[in-house]
Amino acid sequence: MPLLYIDLIEGRTPSEVGALLDAVHESVVEAFGVPPRDRYQVVRTHPAHEIVALDTGLGISRSSHQVIVNVVSRRRTRAMKEKFYELLATNLAERCGLDPADLIVSITENGDEDWSFGYGRAQFLTGELP
Repeated sequence: MPLLYIDLIEGRTPSEVGALLDAVHESVVEAFGVPPRDRYQVVRTHPAHEIVALDTGLGISRSSHQVIVNVVSRRRTRAMKEKFYELLATNLAERCGLDPADLIVSITENGDEDWSFGYGRAQFLTGELP
């Protein structure tokens, strides 16, 4: 069950945001093998001056359409992560017209004891979730 925080520069329509969220979710499902109902996404919009994302010396030219995806998840393999990065860039380019140069992704891993989906219980630990 990944929890995704998606930071955007303000100005996208609700349908554009919806398409972006669908593309992100499908990438997670395919790359990480999570069930389609494991969908937890939080969108945060910002004025352009609140997002500063330079190129880290890679020569990447970014536009005002940047998308920053932060994934909080159980441990994933290197191959799964690489597949996710590639799928995400492809899906967002094809379905949302996002230039892959405008996509930044970060993954933070945690363990089963770090999740509660309600009722004050850690469902991975109680056996309610596999």
